Amino acid sequence: MTRAGGCHCGAIRYELEGEPKAHALCHCHDCRRHAGAPMVGWAMYPAGAFGITRGTPKVYASSTHGRRYFCPDCGTGLYYVNEALLPGIVDVQSATLDDPGAMPPRVHIQVAERLPWMTTVHELPSFDRFPPGK
Repeated sequence: MTRAGGCHCGAIRYELEGEPKAHALCHCHDCRRHAGAPMVGWAMYPAGAFGITRGTPKVYASSTHGRRYFCPDCGTGLYYVNEALLPGIVDVQSATLDDPGAMPPRVHIQVAERLPWMTTVHELPSFDRFPPGK
């Protein structure tokens, strides 16, 4: 199975071949700060199953070995590589897939760093769009 995805503006496109080795929702501080979100979905693929099909991402050295790749035009975070921790693996931000709903996450990770209110966020009121009167 081939999956495709890309950045918000369309300048960067990628393809993935096969099924992910894992799909996790990460709650670590680094992921939150980089994405500006309370957690980030990551689909883990062998490096050989991943390829850029359009554009050239920019890379940010987010730690000694971690490299975060993003679109230089719109800023969308796309994927992460850390050869010391995860050799031969590309972690793709799963929300950048064309159909992210087709690949449900399987696990939460780094919950020791999870924001305390994330444990009850599912209890908040929900609206299809915006709350009435907004």
